[in-house]
Amino acid sequence: MKINPGWRPFGKEIIRSENNSSQQLQQKSFSDMMQQQDQRATREQLQRILQQIEHQGQRLAKSMTVRELRQYKLLVKQFLEETARRGVQLRETRGWDRRGRGKRYKLLEEIDRELLGLAEEMLDSEQGRIELLRKVGEIRGILINLSF
Repeated sequence: MKINPGWRPFGKEIIRSENNSSQQLQQKSFSDMMQQQDQRATREQLQRILQQIEHQGQRLAKSMTVRELRQYKLLVKQFLEETARRGVQLRETRGWDRRGRGKRYKLLEEIDRELLGLAEEMLDSEQGRIELLRKVGEIRGILINLSF
């Protein structure tokens, strides 16, 4: 049985395939969308923590209490941990050494330079308060040593 090539509508298929290819270019994969959402959520969370740090720093400057100091330290620590966790990734590559043997290399790779830059800006802007906290921490340590 011979199939007549004129039986199929060629024009409609061509138009449909062109529309599909343009839709495929516009569509993003699920993993790309998840990665973008994760980055956006991370930026929002870090901005929120940074605002909390600034607010807590102002409260600490007004009332120098141990409670305010502890809260400030916790916020700075949380910010730096989150930045380090999100900003650096371990990447493993394979290569060859001089003798031709296979070797694995593990490299730290900066994923989001903006996050690390934001951490540096925060440290620069809060440097005076951090220096004050360091001095208060030293005094507290000396007092604890004297009490025991």
